[in-house]
Amino acid sequence: MRTPVSRYHRHRFRAEIISHCVWLYFRFALSFRDVEEVFAMRGVSLSYETVREWCLKFGQTHANGLRRKSPRPGDPMAFR
Repeated sequence: MRTPVSRYHRHRFRAEIISHCVWLYFRFALSFRDVEEVFAMRGVSLSYETVREWCLKFGQTHANGLRRKSPRPGDPMAFR
């Protein structure tokens, strides 16, 4: 039986870094250069083009997850 391959397979950076970059971009509506700067302050050197490519490749999955977690209008559980 074959083991499933991670969707981050063959990328230079770890999955946590890629995931966090894409999450920052979509969650806080930052620009690609802003995300690049945040990671530069943390000692991770990457370009805004890299962030852009990751957002194109992995962004839809993250955006769907954020949309699923957000409360819906008129949801009675949102006020508890």
